[in-house]
Amino acid sequence: MKVAIYSRGLDAEQQHPLQVLLLELFKHNISILIYRQLLELYQLPQEIVQNNLIPFQGHEDLDDEIDCLISLGGDGTMLDAIALVRDKNIPLLGINFGRLGFLANINRDEMVSAVDAIINHTFVVDKRSLIHLDANMPLFGDAPFALNEFAIHKRDTSPMIKIHTYLNGEFLNTFWADGLIVSTPTGSTGYNMSCNGPIVFPDSSTFVITPVAPHNLNVRSIVVPDSNIISFEVEGRADQFICAMDARREIVNKDIQLAVKKENFTVSLVRLNEGSFLSTLRNKLTWGMDKRN
Repeated sequence: MKVAIYSRGLDAEQQHPLQVLLLELFKHNISILIYRQLLELYQLPQEIVQNNLIPFQGHEDLDDEIDCLISLGGDGTMLDAIALVRDKNIPLLGINFGRLGFLANINRDEMVSAVDAIINHTFVVDKRSLIHLDANMPLFGDAPFALNEFAIHKRDTSPMIKIHTYLNGEFLNTFWADGLIVSTPTGSTGYNMSCNGPIVFPDSSTFVITPVAPHNLNVRSIVVPDSNIISFEVEGRADQFICAMDARREIVNKDIQLAVKKENFTVSLVRLNEGSFLSTLRNKLTWGMDKRN
């Protein structure tokens, strides 16, 4: 069995859980690939180093023989990991060292249970859809896709922008706003939710279009089937605006042509058997925990 470990970096108090995880994996004779920067940042004990950890640098170092990629961090770290696994169908298991943890929803004190689940294949895999960006100029390198959302933003203190939006070529609306979010079902609990967009179930096969600070009070989010191709034309007093895919961003000229659609591959997110989308909502958003109940 082969497992990869990725993290952006860990605080001093988080290095011990990393060592516990590595030792637990070695106990089961699992081959371990570890992100090179993570290996270089920390002085790991000799009992770990002598087990011949294999460093990896990018997505090209991963193959479909890897049984699982373990992400150590928060949801942002999980989003980074999506760009590593891409279409290789490597299951992603997120151990939450961050705060909210919608995607990385396994607590650090559940690491041993998580390793047991990997060994015994007693975990559940959720297939999550992605959003893909097409443009008339190269954007986001060779990874123009996102798990959570694609967003258009005005730059800094520039005035609001007008975003003419089309579904399969048919005009939908012109959004006078600071920006516009096109969210996947997974991303509906992220930036979309913070802009008063609706939460949709991960298997709902939809996109959610949500304006950011719209000028018109009658403009609200709209949920559309993810079979649509959504295209945009942007106007504004500034010559440039921002395109974002999850945590990545590009500054582009306003005459660029943009369209998003459903990506032709999915990613696999691992959860332990007792977890579910509803339990995640209750726990992370404290639903049903009103003291008056």
